[in-house]
Amino acid sequence: MILKLILFAVIGLLIYKLVGGQFPKIGAKKRAQKPKKKIEGDTLVECTKCSTYITVDESILINGKYYCDECA
Repeated sequence: MILKLILFAVIGLLIYKLVGGQFPKIGAKKRAQKPKKKIEGDTLVECTKCSTYITVDESILINGKYYCDECA
């Protein structure tokens, strides 16, 4: 009886790991922020002041916010 229980537990764990489950790590620190994706040059962003959309190449980045040429 106990052998069947151990066998089912092992099979369950193998299926869990096979499907992509991850076990929680004891004492591991949680990630504060996910790494930001790199924005390509042709991506449209909104100007913080006038709300017009411009490409990243044409925008000016000030304190983490995008501005167009006229507003900067």
